[in-house]
Amino acid sequence: MNKLRAVLKMIRNINSKDVMRRFESVSLFSKLVLPEYRMTWPQMKWWQNKFFNAYLEKFSEKDSFNTHRKWMLSQLIRLTEDVDGETAECGVYEGASSWLICESNHKQSKFKKTHHIFDSFEGLGSPEFSDGSYWKKGDLACSEESTLNNLLEFGERIVSHPGWIPDRFNEVENLKFSFVHVDVDLYEPTRDSIVFFYERLHPGAVFLCDDYGFTSCPGATMAVDEFLQNKPEKMIALDAGGGFFIKGVVTSHN
Repeated sequence: MNKLRAVLKMIRNINSKDVMRRFESVSLFSKLVLPEYRMTWPQMKWWQNKFFNAYLEKFSEKDSFNTHRKWMLSQLIRLTEDVDGETAECGVYEGASSWLICESNHKQSKFKKTHHIFDSFEGLGSPEFSDGSYWKKGDLACSEESTLNNLLEFGERIVSHPGWIPDRFNEVENLKFSFVHVDVDLYEPTRDSIVFFYERLHPGAVFLCDDYGFTSCPGATMAVDEFLQNKPEKMIALDAGGGFFIKGVVTSHN
């Protein structure tokens, strides 16, 4: 308790212009309450990106824990600007990630891509034993109407396929894809998604799993690792959570 009081006193006496000193104080405080947590340096230039911050504010995510992963999505999809094929997201929630994907599709002139969204709009299904205890059935529910309203500006370039994964996948079985984002948290829908879309990815396409590497989503990580075990591509785990691979790009097992 004496250490905590000392830290709080130091924070109160800091010059407001001394960013690094304030950061060191916050870092010290975090070590007291959550010793294993690792802080991120506060000089990230993308934090000041006006377009990206406006997007985060649109979805009330500027102060959330998801901003790093959303930024990575916005950067990874740039790799697919010259890759033919549609885009898709499994597990859409309020549409924040799909908005970034659609915005990228809208800016492209070489290919006119349609974005396909798959979601039960009833929240998560029943977790299995491999999914751990973090999630429960019905978590993350959001109505289709609410989600589509958030994506209204992209008009007919979005096709919604409401229902439980993989029940509606057959509607796009003859399509090829340049970018697929999977954010379904659980083992079974993650497995069904990667099994279906892997063979429908164009060379150079990006497959991004938002839940990969999270202790709260062990089933999703397991599903991806099991599927890729005998594939030439390997998952690249991102430091802020999530992981991706590029179709046709071979990476080391280590």
